[in-house]
Order: sequence, then C-alpha cells, then structure tokens
Amino acid sequence: QACFASLVSQDYVNGTDQEEIRTGVDQCIQKFLDVARQTECFFLQKRLQLSVQKPEQVIKEDISELRNEMQRKEALIQKHLSKLRHWQQVLEDISVQHKKPAEMPQGPLAYLEQASANIPAPMKQT
Repeated sequence: QACFASLVSQDYVNGTDQEEIRTGVDQCIQKFLDVARQTECFFLQKRLQLSVQKPEQVIKEDISELRNEMQRKEALIQKHLSKLRHWQQVLEDISVQHKKPAEMPQGPLAYLEQASANIPAPMKQT
C-alpha cells in the first residue's frame, strides 16, 4: 500500500522532482521486500518445526507433490502421443498418395501411351 500511496499521493503530484519520487518509491519497495523476507522466514521456521514434530506430514506432502508431478507428466506424455499418432497418420496418407503414381505401367513407351490417351484428337479443318 505504501508503494502505491507514494505514487498517487498529492504531495508528489503537486510538484516534486523525479529524483525525490524515485527515492520514495525505492524506499517503499525496499520495505516491501524486507517484509516479504520476514514472512518467508516465518513460514520456513514453521516448516522446520513441523518437520521436527511431525516428520510423517512432510513425507506425505512430498508424496503428494510427486504424485501431482507424475500426473502432470503423464498428461504431457498423452498429449505428445496424440500428436505423434496424428503426424504418423499424415505421413501414412502422404505415402499412400505417392504410391498411386508408382502403380502406373513402367517404361517410356507405357508413359507415352498413357499421356497420349489423355490428349484430345485434333479437329479437322474444313
């Protein structure tokens, strides 16, 4: 709150220079970081007390985290397998399309016969 208050305060709006505003904001941010460190330290101390008093609770939490990570990774594997199946199907479809022209008769004469069969007959001029 102090960080935002210093930015929107009427004292700063009414003509203080940029350096003074910056100094005030830096001080507020530093106070915020100090409080965050104190909060983190408090929770770490509680975690340490819990691990000493109830070590099975810490193990249960670790197991739960590992299970969640395994589920996340399993979902990721399923997603990749789905994409893999899709691309395998695409490659198979392309392979089938390329095999169709290969089924035509081989040799230059066979190719010329097939190509000439598709050419319309010339029209007679009168």
